[in-house]
Amino acid sequence: MGTAILSIGVLGSGKGSNCQSLIDAIAEGRLRARIACVISDVPDALILERARRHGIPAYYLDPAPFKTKLEGEAETRVIETLRAHGVQVVALAGYMRIVKTRLLEAFPQRVLNIHPALLPAFPGMDAWKQALAYGVKVAGCTVHIVDAGTDTGPILLQKTVPVREDDTPDRLHARIQEQEHRAYPEAMQLVAEGRIRLDGRRVRIAPAVL
Repeated sequence: MGTAILSIGVLGSGKGSNCQSLIDAIAEGRLRARIACVISDVPDALILERARRHGIPAYYLDPAPFKTKLEGEAETRVIETLRAHGVQVVALAGYMRIVKTRLLEAFPQRVLNIHPALLPAFPGMDAWKQALAYGVKVAGCTVHIVDAGTDTGPILLQKTVPVREDDTPDRLHARIQEQEHRAYPEAMQLVAEGRIRLDGRRVRIAPAVL
């Protein structure tokens, strides 16, 4: 494994618990990386406070005029900010906007997302609620490479969570989030070690170099 430190830019809209899991993994030596910057489309998002608490540059970038996507001048500002901080990989961490082609082309196969379901099942919003309503016996989370679709990109890593008979959406979601906080740092460490290779839709993971 090389000595270079992976430079991660995080995009988020909410509490930022997955961003915190990356910060914690770096501090504990489980992830050989640095968070170069955090960007939010919500001015008072807790993810920005989490970043500032750890001395990480944190920015609110106005996403207007679009309500659900990152495009136009807002997309340009995000790309420029990420590049200015030397970002190599973009981590979507509860980012509630559809990212578009220019961002994906600026960081080809280097935009990752974590989704609270075992894709390709239950894409989109409130995936844990979808899974519980459907009656599945196993739920979980997925780290995937982002493509032009919605939660359709190649799967890098998944973790499972059993669905209990007395589960409520909140209980199931809490247990899925526990696995998310393990999965995202693990996936980023695979990227940091250069072990990821895309073969069509399949993500191939090379053995660790001892």
